[in-house]
Amino acid sequence: MAERGAQAQQPARPGQVRLDGVLGEALEANRRGRLSHFITGPDSPAIAIFDPAHREHNEEGDWYGEHAGKWLAAAAKAAARSDDAALRARVLAVADHLAGVQADDGYLGNYAPQRRFMVPQPPKPESWNGEPALRTWDIWTHSYLLLGLIEVHRCFGQARHLEAARRIADLCWRSFCEDGLDITSVGNHHGMSATVLLDPAAELYLLTGEPRYLQLAECVLEQANANPRLALLERALAGADPSEIATGKAYQLCWNLVGLARLHRATGRADYREALDRQWQAIREHHLSLGGGPFGGIGHRSREVFNPAGVFDPEAYIETCSVLAWIQLNRELLAITGQARYAEEIERSAYNDLIGAQAPDGEDWVYYSYANGRRIHTNYWRCCKSSGAMAVEELPAIAWASDAQGVVANLLGPGQARLPLSGGGEATLRQRTGYPFTGTIRIEVEPDAPTRFRLRLRVPAWADGATLAIGDDAPVAVAAGDYADVEREWSAGDALVLELPMRPRVHRRVHRNVQESRAPDGSPVRQQVLHNAWLALSRGPLAYATGLIDGYKPRETVRLPDDDALLRIEELAPAEGVSATGLRLHFDDRAPLDFGPWYAVGGRRDRSWRLTWLHLAPSPDGFADDDCGTR
Repeated sequence: MAERGAQAQQPARPGQVRLDGVLGEALEANRRGRLSHFITGPDSPAIAIFDPAHREHNEEGDWYGEHAGKWLAAAAKAAARSDDAALRARVLAVADHLAGVQADDGYLGNYAPQRRFMVPQPPKPESWNGEPALRTWDIWTHSYLLLGLIEVHRCFGQARHLEAARRIADLCWRSFCEDGLDITSVGNHHGMSATVLLDPAAELYLLTGEPRYLQLAECVLEQANANPRLALLERALAGADPSEIATGKAYQLCWNLVGLARLHRATGRADYREALDRQWQAIREHHLSLGGGPFGGIGHRSREVFNPAGVFDPEAYIETCSVLAWIQLNRELLAITGQARYAEEIERSAYNDLIGAQAPDGEDWVYYSYANGRRIHTNYWRCCKSSGAMAVEELPAIAWASDAQGVVANLLGPGQARLPLSGGGEATLRQRTGYPFTGTIRIEVEPDAPTRFRLRLRVPAWADGATLAIGDDAPVAVAAGDYADVEREWSAGDALVLELPMRPRVHRRVHRNVQESRAPDGSPVRQQVLHNAWLALSRGPLAYATGLIDGYKPRETVRLPDDDALLRIEELAPAEGVSATGLRLHFDDRAPLDFGPWYAVGGRRDRSWRLTWLHLAPSPDGFADDDCGTR
């Protein structure tokens, strides 16, 4: 069934793309690990909680029901892309079981009748995180069940799974649109954990064309906007920093924005797009780690909220769930606009904060990652283990896409795709490369028959000086941060080579606090009272890090030149059995420090340390170049 809504790119379908190299290893570890072990059938604990005998007496208010929908969405894609018959059978068995225990009214949660989202609850005094009268993640769970059932239907085509999803959405439509229940009253963070329903509601409309699902999505947004503590659209349009919307919870806010993007695709409303652009830009400029994940949590009761803009601390938290939602937001914006900057952010997150949270076995995951901090593999049913597995399975569909003129290479790295062409027929495209460790990318093009189409190849924003050579032609310069377009008649055996400079890059961040007041005569007074400067390194798409300094220090203050050109950064040839180039930073007053790709430092072992940012020593007189006020 074709989706509605204008798209600049059509993502690849499962099975059309195979990723090799670093991302391919992550995908296969995911399939063999988390997706094959956590849920194996209807009797698995994460599914058994939906059985009527259990849910009729469940008074707990936690989020554990989310794992079913997350697993269905990820495992369906994994089974379809890999042709894993055993995994496919387990996915269908679980989806059929859930549809079988769905209540007559469409309810498919895991709460006792008196705790279900349809039952209005009395108000209570406001809590710090905007919890409703009774702690509940019921709509949150149903939102993931919707996404999971829709994905099973997409991958395997059985109508019964789409029908189960529609019955959930119909129940939500009756509750919020007909009965007038306020969705923000049944979700934490002033409703944000319930208004995520915006995403699957809009997706179901795009898939089916049923008007009431569009009405449901618009009703959710209207109620989200009417809550003064949330005011999602109003605050986004006003340019509010993401930390200022509701509690600033990164995961929930980004997922709400995913829904807004889908609703924009369904309606074409310009104000939705403007709100998305403003929030995306604010997150991109103020709230991402060097590895591309949303980070925050310093100085807040919640570890998973955005810091205020301008607050920088390398010990801030990167929640793996937030990485999932950020990748999905960029996925939607990439499909809508076809702009390279969104693919850039997906690739940065994928090669750093996503695979850096996954253990090599594909089973263990980090709940919180740190630019500077210890790696801790989470236990029990923590949300991030399923979110990470879901995020990894997003990558093949993003890596290659089709558009009206041909095909698009969004993510760089070894692998191949077989994609339909707008003029008919298909083409096989192969990337042969050592990326992200080396900058030579050879793309081989093999259409079924000689065909004219456009190949769009993304050139990373950091790759100033990149060149592109087609066949035996001389290389030509291509612009960094955009697509290099090659339109011609392609035949089997044609190839092009993209050369990306892989120079080490220096990143500097400052956490400063400036007091602002007025003098007795009314004139403005400003004085800087806090100044902490930091420096980090990257190469290509990879953030770099070292281990504990001198084997035991969790941070180090160093003295380095202010001019990046004066830094002494040595590139080290890969060690035996290692693919990545190392970096060695030299100092005048201490031994050098060696850096490697952040995601791999410590072998991705539990309890290993990764230190990305070095604290820079203050000037001898204590003054900084950006000081304000008088000396």
